[in-house]
Amino acid sequence: MEHQSRFKDLFTGARYLLRGIGWVARHPVQWLFGLIPALIVLLVYGTALGFLVYNIGDVAGWVTWFADGWGEAVRKATRVIAGIAVLGAAFFLAVLTFTAVTLLVGDPFYESIAVRVEESQGGAPPEPDVPLTTQIGRAIKDALLLGLVALGFAVLFFAGGFIPGIGQTVVPVVAACVSGYFLAGELSSVALERREVLRKERFARMKANRPLVVGFGIATFVSFLVPLGAVLIMPAAVAGATLMVRERLGADRWPGRPEEWRAAPEVRPEQWQPRLD
Repeated sequence: MEHQSRFKDLFTGARYLLRGIGWVARHPVQWLFGLIPALIVLLVYGTALGFLVYNIGDVAGWVTWFADGWGEAVRKATRVIAGIAVLGAAFFLAVLTFTAVTLLVGDPFYESIAVRVEESQGGAPPEPDVPLTTQIGRAIKDALLLGLVALGFAVLFFAGGFIPGIGQTVVPVVAACVSGYFLAGELSSVALERREVLRKERFARMKANRPLVVGFGIATFVSFLVPLGAVLIMPAAVAGATLMVRERLGADRWPGRPEEWRAAPEVRPEQWQPRLD
């Protein structure tokens, strides 16, 4: 029964992204508003990835220096695999850090979207009584920590890419799951921090709801693979993550009055229910 519930949560998580898409479709101004920071960051990332692709032959040769004395056929095959692994690791790193950097750059944009989503569902939590400088410093620290974690996983996946068969099948699937998990963590941070749930507690809540979070994250990751998907879907992903936080990850903190944040999340008075407008 527990396995069925976890499996169901995978699809429930994916549906939150669809609900986010539905929300921005009903609020096109908010969607356009959320495209601005994503476009700016995409230009920077696109330039960096384009430079890497242009020079991938030299990069592959540099990371496989040990193959210089090998036979031509084996050396070429090794460097082709190395080039694919480098590009895969770079793309993995880019997807993870793209979300963190975009949320950092576009914090006012996505905070506004999250608040509008909450209000459309019955009311938004009060803004935390935290100085702006503290919030910015916390966001930068979180982005740097995520970058280090992503870099560590990228190195592992790069090394795994050299394993025949597994490197081209299992590693990409694991990378997608890991990417999705951390993507969901970054996207849900907007709504959770408004509930005074910071990084350590955020990941504890994600761990307790891992299938739900992975389902949402993988759906988001796959949509980001579509050309321009990371830009077009970003506002919807923030909206979907906000709904997921409101109903699952942070339901014990809000809806409700501040003094009832730790009350049972099952109790949902009428004033907390979504408005139909």
